[in-house]
Amino acid sequence: MNNNKYEVLIIGGGISGGTLLYNLALHSDVQSMCLIEKYDHLDPLNSNAQSNSQTLHCGDIETNYSREKADHVRGGAEMMLQFVNNSSGDETLKRNYGKMLLGVGEKEVAFVKARFEMISDLYPTLRTVDADAIAEIEPNVALIDGKPREEPIFGLYNEIGWAIDYGRVTENCIAQAQGVGEKTVDVKLSTEATKITRTENGFEVKVKHGDTLHCKFLVVSAGTYSLHLAQSMGKGKKFSVLPVSGSFYFAPEVLKGKVYTVQNPKLPFAAIHGDPDMTKPNTTRFGPTALMLPVLERFNAKTAIGFFESFHFTKGTASALFHLMKDKDIRNFIYENIGYEVPIHGKKSFLKQVLKIVPSMQLDDLDFAEHTTGVRPQLIDEEKGELLMGAAKFSDGDGVIFNMTPSPGATSAFANAAEDLVTVTQYLDRQINTESFKTVFGVLPA
Repeated sequence: MNNNKYEVLIIGGGISGGTLLYNLALHSDVQSMCLIEKYDHLDPLNSNAQSNSQTLHCGDIETNYSREKADHVRGGAEMMLQFVNNSSGDETLKRNYGKMLLGVGEKEVAFVKARFEMISDLYPTLRTVDADAIAEIEPNVALIDGKPREEPIFGLYNEIGWAIDYGRVTENCIAQAQGVGEKTVDVKLSTEATKITRTENGFEVKVKHGDTLHCKFLVVSAGTYSLHLAQSMGKGKKFSVLPVSGSFYFAPEVLKGKVYTVQNPKLPFAAIHGDPDMTKPNTTRFGPTALMLPVLERFNAKTAIGFFESFHFTKGTASALFHLMKDKDIRNFIYENIGYEVPIHGKKSFLKQVLKIVPSMQLDDLDFAEHTTGVRPQLIDEEKGELLMGAAKFSDGDGVIFNMTPSPGATSAFANAAEDLVTVTQYLDRQINTESFKTVFGVLPA
């Protein structure tokens, strides 16, 4: 077969693209596939461990999830864990950290107690913890100089909580896919898609400094770039992208596990939390902040061009932004997060958030984590004038899928890839090897 013609072409070398390539190569009879990535290495952006929370989100301590959403997320998290356990061959891709949802103050304490009643049957290992129990599990959360902190505290604790190195999971998936000898599984790095054209037999993808690629089915999993590429094909015209970047601060090792705070339900962003960093021994990482920026990559000013091509100054976007800014909680949240980026002032301001988790934390203990951040592409529905709060995917059954914003992030990558696997194989009249799929994941593809 011509090495530029494939049944399936995937744009994006992060975890969304990597998990789909793995599924196609190992769990279907698709014979030829290719993944392209514009950088010279895999997982260069959001999938990298430095750019995400490293958390396997299963809905037990994420207070913005409804019971139904928590149950759904739990299934996706289990697929990720099953892959690491049953197929990766590398136990170091995960690390067990206890997880705690911390309520501080009478209002949050009451909320956390009600939350437990709502979801406890979904999580057999989840339990409530009072101030004394918290002191045993996370002494730096409950005590100051050995004495109980003043505010009432209460928590939910799950001793079985996982951190995942999603970047290395990506690399593991792609390496396994390339190891399937009887198929064509190509990975082309330093290969940036510049134009997508529909042809009689599928799609033509022009790339910078390379040969044109052809495929019957196209999957775009390019994060903040996905909407831009979709709109170049006339899809997703009613949406604008709103890139949200998050920064972190490092501190000495003050937490044994993950400690999350109660999240504002009005915001699609995680509340600030603290946890051990998988890649930095003896370090606790606090964050993320949430900063809206007019770029598709945090430290690449050239990507502002792509932002302005994917953000439309329409009545709908103006309405969405107006409704965000008129809410006092959201307005203050935005101002505070802008302040976190200001030298000197930012650290002092961020310390107030950290003190909610570790009340004895000192200013000198915090250091801004340089270049430790990602960009989440939130979408605005211009017709409804609303900020979308969940996942975004365009798939019209016409041979192309655009993955925009998985929810909750990398945790759901295998669940999302299973959906795409079904869509791709049905379109190409190919078959899924359900037996091998179930052996790895314990479930059938959705």
